[in-house]
Amino acid sequence: MMKVLLLIVIACLFSGCTALHKSHSAMATYDLGTQSHTQDRLQPSHKHRKSILIADATVPTWLDSTAIHYRLLYHNPSQSYSYANSRWRASPAAILTQQIRDRIVANTDEQVIKSSSTAKTDYILHIELEEFMQLFDTTQDNRVVIGLRASLIERSSRNLLAQKDFSITEKAPTADAAGAVFAFGSASNQLIDQLIAWLAAELPRH
Repeated sequence: MMKVLLLIVIACLFSGCTALHKSHSAMATYDLGTQSHTQDRLQPSHKHRKSILIADATVPTWLDSTAIHYRLLYHNPSQSYSYANSRWRASPAAILTQQIRDRIVANTDEQVIKSSSTAKTDYILHIELEEFMQLFDTTQDNRVVIGLRASLIERSSRNLLAQKDFSITEKAPTADAAGAVFAFGSASNQLIDQLIAWLAAELPRH
């Protein structure tokens, strides 16, 4: 009887230690890192400084979270997974929106207005984030994809002035969440560079 009780106590202690260990497993939280600003400031081709309201990016329901998503294309490409102990510090849409605002301010002469502002603006930039995923072609070879649609609207008339789909693919250095985050940072910088160049070309000249 004593032997049975001793075994039960040992089992309970072991399970308790295991549970304690699991409850303290570290959660890694990421953002897109330091921004790589365009070296040459884009020169305005007009004298009037335009104001642009950059609305918060919209996303499909599955992307509206802090999860870091990936797919195993070699196994089941139709199923999406997410890392258990790694996440974004905010949703990808929120992080990307803020980066776009900061970069437009840093690299153009346009006046950027946040979507929560009541100030009058000349134009609205709508962003639909459609893809933000790590894709595994094999167990080791993987890449990240960022896809979005940008729409430039004249606020007074509500006319759509221009619209373009952007897509960037970047190879990840490692087959894990940290590798995905590194690749997402590089891809987002490239995408925003393209977005700024497109915006400068599409904004009407006065």
